[in-house]
Amino acid sequence: MGGFRFKQFSVEQDDVAMKVGTDGVLLGAWAECEGARRILDIGTGTGVIALQMAQRNPEAQIRAVEIDETAARRARANFDNSPWAERLQVAQTAVQEFEPAEKFDLIISNPPYFVDSLLPPDAKRSTARHTHDLTFEELDRAVCRLLAEEGRFALILPPTEFEQYLAQSHLHLVRRCDVLSVKGGAVKRVMGEFAKHESSDMKRETLAIEVERRGEFSDEYRTLTKDFYLKF
Repeated sequence: MGGFRFKQFSVEQDDVAMKVGTDGVLLGAWAECEGARRILDIGTGTGVIALQMAQRNPEAQIRAVEIDETAARRARANFDNSPWAERLQVAQTAVQEFEPAEKFDLIISNPPYFVDSLLPPDAKRSTARHTHDLTFEELDRAVCRLLAEEGRFALILPPTEFEQYLAQSHLHLVRRCDVLSVKGGAVKRVMGEFAKHESSDMKRETLAIEVERRGEFSDEYRTLTKDFYLKF
């Protein structure tokens, strides 16, 4: 089986194109979810980010949307097998067509981002990683529609794509974390939190996954993910 075990839950993923990766786990550990009663995970895949939200916030009801039928079915099974099954739901739909009864205090997404690259041959992996099914403009419109007035939107993207999203978003960046593979190296990912209202105190952070000696994780990465990874 292609399962991935965390400290408080497991994720089965043998039939899902996009497996559990560092991006999703990082975002699920970093996004501020305290006080959020309703959380939405867009493009949930295996459901790992939604499961992290359920672990971190025992008061939250978590909804997830996933366009791929197989991935949605797998996420539902992973939710049902977790300690928080009663607080997790998944809808197999495009977020553009998602019409919930209430808005969300936190929306979180590890979105598709290969905007201009050649499409890979695997159709499911293509849908998961390319923006031809969910462009940044469509994502922004959906988030603005579904986000509560005082809510937050958190996402992770490579630097170039993050700047593309930022340039066209109708939301305001209130918190940013530049992620480096190795201390002193180039920025490989950017995590951002957005709000409907501008903040005079935009928080900026930097996180290195490894120290200079490759293979040795940094203290800040260990601290951020220690509630999830078995190795920490």
